[in-house]
Amino acid sequence: MMLDLAFIWAAIIAFAVLAYVMMDGFDLGIGILFPFYKSEADRDRMMNSVAPVWDGNETWLVLGGGGLFAVFPLAYAAIMPALYAPIIIMLLALVFRGVAFEYRWRTRRGKFLWDWAFALGSLAATFTQGIALGTIVQGIPIVDRAYAGGWWTWLTPFSFFTGLALVVGYALLGATWLILKTDEQLQERSYRFAMILGPATLILIGLVSLWTPFLEPLYMERWFSWPRMLYTIPVPLLVALAAYLLIRGLVRREEYTPFLASLALFLLSFIGLGVSFYPYMVPPTLTIWDAAGPEESLSFLLVGAVVLVPIILAYTAYSYWVFRGKVGSEGYH
Repeated sequence: MMLDLAFIWAAIIAFAVLAYVMMDGFDLGIGILFPFYKSEADRDRMMNSVAPVWDGNETWLVLGGGGLFAVFPLAYAAIMPALYAPIIIMLLALVFRGVAFEYRWRTRRGKFLWDWAFALGSLAATFTQGIALGTIVQGIPIVDRAYAGGWWTWLTPFSFFTGLALVVGYALLGATWLILKTDEQLQERSYRFAMILGPATLILIGLVSLWTPFLEPLYMERWFSWPRMLYTIPVPLLVALAAYLLIRGLVRREEYTPFLASLALFLLSFIGLGVSFYPYMVPPTLTIWDAAGPEESLSFLLVGAVVLVPIILAYTAYSYWVFRGKVGSEGYH
């Protein structure tokens, strides 16, 4: 493992993407679950539980995407043309969802429209993020350092399946977040949803994990060759432990454990992707060092990252601390 500027920047971007998935995942999950909660009071509480933090959560998406553009321009130039359609849909969905946060509190006659904008925007943003993930995992065709696929290359059974898996996984994060932030009937209903979504997420993680090694010989070698298996086997074992804690926490009606165990499942899935990918930025062609910009750019931008990332972490932690505890129907708005 080479510890240089390109590696450090790859670690920063990977951290930003992981932070986005773990923090924006549960508020997107609440939008996915929105149609299944019919009471207007319940919906108000659901939105209030994430209203103070949802836009801060998306800061990490900007950092990850902006960092990729600035630091790994070749990877950016290969990934973006491959994902134009899902990324455009994702951005439009996030816009509708963001507007819904403000507008649904300002109207009664049109409130149902903004409820649907919130729900469908969350669903579309999540599904397209899953498709983008699946497209990168299955490999992006590159010839002469340029994208060599077509407009619809991203649409495959695997990418569709990863999109579906992410929708279910984010919904689990949303349900366990509501267990943590609410009480009484809304909390009890969230327990019931989590009892369905937990096993469904575990099954989908298992299916994606079994499918992935057959996409690239590199992945197969990483996970099933001896003695490499000695290094990779802790990941599925820890997934099994997180799954046990999730189900036990739900059965015992614990409040913190289900959410933390769900986050652990996403963390371990992300580590599993890293095990498959490293050192490729765009598998199976571009490594981190192939895709990196000039050393001067990496060092100049790193100064900004050293200043900005701690600031983002500090105000994120502060906002979660200020709005800690159970949430009611009256609050943020």
